[in-house]
Amino acid sequence: MSFLVTGAAGFIGFHAAKALLERGDAVIGIDNLNDYYDVELKKARLALLERFRNFTFHRLDIADRGAMEGFANAHKGIERVLHLAAQAGVRYSLVNPYAYVEANVSGHLNVLELCRRLDGLSHLVYASTSSVYGGNVKLPFAVEDPVDRPASFYAATKRCGELMSFTYSHLYGLAATGLRFFTVYGPWGRPDMAAYLFTRAILGGETIRVFNHGDMKRDFTYIDDITEGVIACLDRAPAIEGDDPPHRLYNIGNHRSEPLLRFIEVIEKAVGRKAETELVPMQPGEVKETYADITAIQKDIGFNPSTTIDAGIPKFVEWYKDYHGV
Repeated sequence: MSFLVTGAAGFIGFHAAKALLERGDAVIGIDNLNDYYDVELKKARLALLERFRNFTFHRLDIADRGAMEGFANAHKGIERVLHLAAQAGVRYSLVNPYAYVEANVSGHLNVLELCRRLDGLSHLVYASTSSVYGGNVKLPFAVEDPVDRPASFYAATKRCGELMSFTYSHLYGLAATGLRFFTVYGPWGRPDMAAYLFTRAILGGETIRVFNHGDMKRDFTYIDDITEGVIACLDRAPAIEGDDPPHRLYNIGNHRSEPLLRFIEVIEKAVGRKAETELVPMQPGEVKETYADITAIQKDIGFNPSTTIDAGIPKFVEWYKDYHGV
């Protein structure tokens, strides 16, 4: 089976590509290796993928329409697409909203156009986010809940991607699955995410800023569980049901909402050092709590996350110390 993975040098993209390669699939990876966070970390992930003979890589920006059209013309044999390339981060969307339109709207459109031109394509799986639920107070978040009041521009662009994908599925019969990820963490994780930020600060004796004075909860989901769920989704394309196009949306999370202060305590235990904390007000664009209802993906895909933060955080800290030579 031939797969295209966009964002192959990213956190989830790296793990998913590696899992596909290990089971013997051919993977073409694309990534623009931008400097939103440490490029050396992206190159280190990529170096591990390049050890596989069945992996090829193209440095390419999905927002570059001409480059994407050229890529599509040269790679007609792709059978499934895992689209994870995006501009991530709630807070950065307050600083540089144009980057989100370029990657998450224009870039997403370019991927959809590529997909509808691949005659042998059987399935597109693309990344959305739990941020689309905005300030919903009903918990846990269900796929059927309203998503028309995003709390951040990042969330607005990802919701736009969902709507565009639905439309392409309706117009062109494109089988597509959108995954709303809930706070993914683990080895090779992003430096702008909580686990990485807190571990680095505690080891460095720096102060952690804890938003909303610590009164926050997140559905923290370990990368191994996420990877299994992503691969399972790739292998099960949706079908047309009645008047509905072959498009579906799933929450993909741990189905546990952990208090942020407990998350910090687990990191402290794994590091072996207490954190210096500063309790501060809520950051614009953030939400107080996330919690995934995963009933649909459990029923359809068999997704069953099993890693608690008590098991996952020590694995991340171990990787962090090894990678950074601590």
